[in-house]
Amino acid sequence: MTETLLPGSAPGEQAGCHEMHWPLDNITLAGLSWPKHEDRASSRPPAILLHGWLDNAMSFARLAPLLAENTSIHALDMAGHGHSGHRPPGYTYWLMDYVADLSEFLERHFPESERFPLDLIGHSLGGIVCALYAAAFPERVRKLVMIDSLGALSRPAADTIPQLRRALQKRRAGSAAPAVYPDVHSAARIREGGLSPLSQEAARTLVPRNMRAEADGYVWRTDARLRHPTPLMMTEEQVRASLSAIRTPALFVRAEEGLLVTRSGLDQRADLIPGLQTVDVPGGHHCHLDGDVVPVARAINRFLYHG
Repeated sequence: MTETLLPGSAPGEQAGCHEMHWPLDNITLAGLSWPKHEDRASSRPPAILLHGWLDNAMSFARLAPLLAENTSIHALDMAGHGHSGHRPPGYTYWLMDYVADLSEFLERHFPESERFPLDLIGHSLGGIVCALYAAAFPERVRKLVMIDSLGALSRPAADTIPQLRRALQKRRAGSAAPAVYPDVHSAARIREGGLSPLSQEAARTLVPRNMRAEADGYVWRTDARLRHPTPLMMTEEQVRASLSAIRTPALFVRAEEGLLVTRSGLDQRADLIPGLQTVDVPGGHHCHLDGDVVPVARAINRFLYHG
């Protein structure tokens, strides 16, 4: 384990976390761990954190220390992201493979969760993965938190073949040559204006873990295949069935300016999860990283440890 520096921090100023590697059968997942504060009770279960699409474990750099006041925190880089391994050549990134990775990760590295369930916290794609796992293995999950996330993206059944066609055509065409940036901050500036915009500070926190140095500069470490269309997406009926299967106590942290604000059918999805708690917090899609994250931390800590 090694101490991790927050990007832009002064020498010796630590993020308070350790770099981690968790081998699985066919891939090694990397991530960051924040140890529980020494003066806190040790009986509380650990919390596993999963980030969103094209992000990495540093997505939780500001939230995790506030949660570590109560328990140990482990944030994963999902496959193809951050410092984790990539899928082998010829493979793509299926949603259910992320769920399989999480299942194997918990069975191998947290076997005690079979008797002592732990907590899952996911943002965006990570929230989708955590929700699917909690639905399939409720005995291993004590509580579930979804940050600006409430079930998978869906497509009508009629879109199945057009979606498959797009995916296969892109697989054959491959990805464009990677862009080369003179420095990491140049890449961070590009990320500031993405689908879910970030402040300069947030982008500079998140982006370095997704970059690697090359002779002429820096390129994305993130697997380019993450941007390829998935060959098969869930229908709304399947998404609703998965949400209905959740029996774990669950919290939906809804960002007031997030990506789900205008999405239709969200209330109907929320009604499917028995006893779901919903809390509105200020900020955009990355409300746990960008701006004031205290309301997010307060809501999660209250739900996990005082609910």
